[in-house]
Amino acid sequence: MRILIAPDSMKDCLPAEEVARNIELGIRKVLPDADIKIIPMADGGEGTTETLVTATGGKLIEVSAHDPFMREIKACYGILGDGKTAVVEVAAASGLELLKKAERNPWLTTSYGSGELLRSALDHGCGKILLGLGGSATNDAGAGIIQALGGKFLDKNRKEIRRGGGALSELAEIDLSELDQRLSDCLMVVACDVKIPLCGEQGTSKIYGDQKGADNAMREKLDDNLRKFAGLIKEKFKIDITDMEGAGAAGGIGGGLKALLHAELKPGFNMVAELTKLESAIKESDLIITGEGRTDAQTLSGKVPFGIAQLGKKYNIPVMIISGSLLPGSEKLYDEGVTKMIAIKEDNMPLEEAISNAPQLLQRAAAYMIRDYMKKTID
Repeated sequence: MRILIAPDSMKDCLPAEEVARNIELGIRKVLPDADIKIIPMADGGEGTTETLVTATGGKLIEVSAHDPFMREIKACYGILGDGKTAVVEVAAASGLELLKKAERNPWLTTSYGSGELLRSALDHGCGKILLGLGGSATNDAGAGIIQALGGKFLDKNRKEIRRGGGALSELAEIDLSELDQRLSDCLMVVACDVKIPLCGEQGTSKIYGDQKGADNAMREKLDDNLRKFAGLIKEKFKIDITDMEGAGAAGGIGGGLKALLHAELKPGFNMVAELTKLESAIKESDLIITGEGRTDAQTLSGKVPFGIAQLGKKYNIPVMIISGSLLPGSEKLYDEGVTKMIAIKEDNMPLEEAISNAPQLLQRAAAYMIRDYMKKTID
């Protein structure tokens, strides 16, 4: 039996490679001689850099940058095996996990540090940049990134505005005359982990503002700021990003870079799948096992298990999910090509216990799942 193991990471727990290795250990307890292939996956969020660097034989680059509050940190990005393509995660310098919970405040946080990583990639001669948007702490529509690359955001008195999502309320003009000229010869592909629009009730501020530290009043103001930003973009650059699919990814970075850097917005899963040659591996498999930290309705918006389920359905190959937890909405995946789902966290198990015992729980779940699958296949 040819089994493909292609999970995402389990956030705050295990990287995708370790998730896959523990699933393999569980399977081999039941089928020690199984033909198993592992492809760690990502969707543009956490783990994208590591996944693509590993898949292409690339290297990691560590540089000095600034976190969402402009504190100096060390951050990494990758250069792929071709030596000309960089992969940068917004989360590396502008991520939510860089902040303590009490610090989270999208009114003040900036994506400036991510722009510093892009600038470093240009310094290394990269002519193509893949930017993964998952896990950001910001709601500034990528203004910080543009500022780090030489762009200016000015108020009505032509003074530079402050950094952060709140400062967009002061924005009156965008000046790109001093933007890094190397960007004109660089292809930028922005990997969106969600399809969310920029503004409105289903926009980035309303949907993700809470987890970034915004209360209801701040979410309303942030949404107003992004709408103002989009209006200025439409007036000056003749592109409407207000309702564009993916424009709201990472607090509006998707839309901001589409408009100001002519970036190509692409579903993160599709980008990673293409570079890892996932579809070819799926066609050669008899069974696919994927997984993630939490499976819910958001999984259907382009997360790894959904993308894999769609490919499994295309080639009529069963797809199984081993998740950290299964929440309401996950059942919809059964209509999208998923055969079976299992959670490693039992109903009454504390989250901390599930995280500390994740390797053993993954192995146990994988063994149970493959044993059940073999029994049904025989029957």
